[in-house]
Amino acid sequence: MIRLWISLALALLLAATTLARVEFRTQSGSIRGRVAMPDTPAAPQRPAAADLSTRRPAPVDRSRAVVYLESAPRLAFDDLPSVRTRMDQRGEQFVPRVLAITVGTVVDFPNSDSTFHNVFSLARTRTFDLGRYPPGRTGSVRFDRPGIVPIFCDIHSHMSAYVLVFSHPFFAVTTPRGEYSIAGVPPGVYTVMVWSELGRAEPQRVTVADSGTATVDFEVVRQP
Repeated sequence: MIRLWISLALALLLAATTLARVEFRTQSGSIRGRVAMPDTPAAPQRPAAADLSTRRPAPVDRSRAVVYLESAPRLAFDDLPSVRTRMDQRGEQFVPRVLAITVGTVVDFPNSDSTFHNVFSLARTRTFDLGRYPPGRTGSVRFDRPGIVPIFCDIHSHMSAYVLVFSHPFFAVTTPRGEYSIAGVPPGVYTVMVWSELGRAEPQRVTVADSGTATVDFEVVRQP
């Protein structure tokens, strides 16, 4: 009889947990909008340490921003999935230049160029050095702590990128038009933040209703 009651209690607990997760998903809303960026003058060209040719890399697009919730409900990131993604090395640039991921993600850094590359970072969030490797090879890094990780190539000084690591899934990288959309946001009041290498935008408070969509626009201003 005791075993029967224990089994019944566990079944009820499992059913309640499942129902809560279903309710959480069905009532979720979204946040969307646009991030206006300042004019982006072309960055000065710097010579590559190991480049013996006269070819110049293509201009770097610095207009991408990351929009994210400052904090999120605990339930929202109990089950962060194991993810693997990539930041390519192509045309002597990191592609994409800005990558937003969740904690625990493994990032592959394939060398799709015809020259050697080296990928490293000195950030406290994730310090690593993949060493020099030839075309066709791939180095990989797992990011286990939230934070901002600037990425560089030791061979080509003009190559740089950013990996933003979050402990929740509520973030988005803007499109070339500056648009963004964050889906699956539980109802509530949140502070929405913007990260950009070109400057800063004022955080904004937003209310997300059941199955609703909140619209929030931002303007990035260059810092003096």
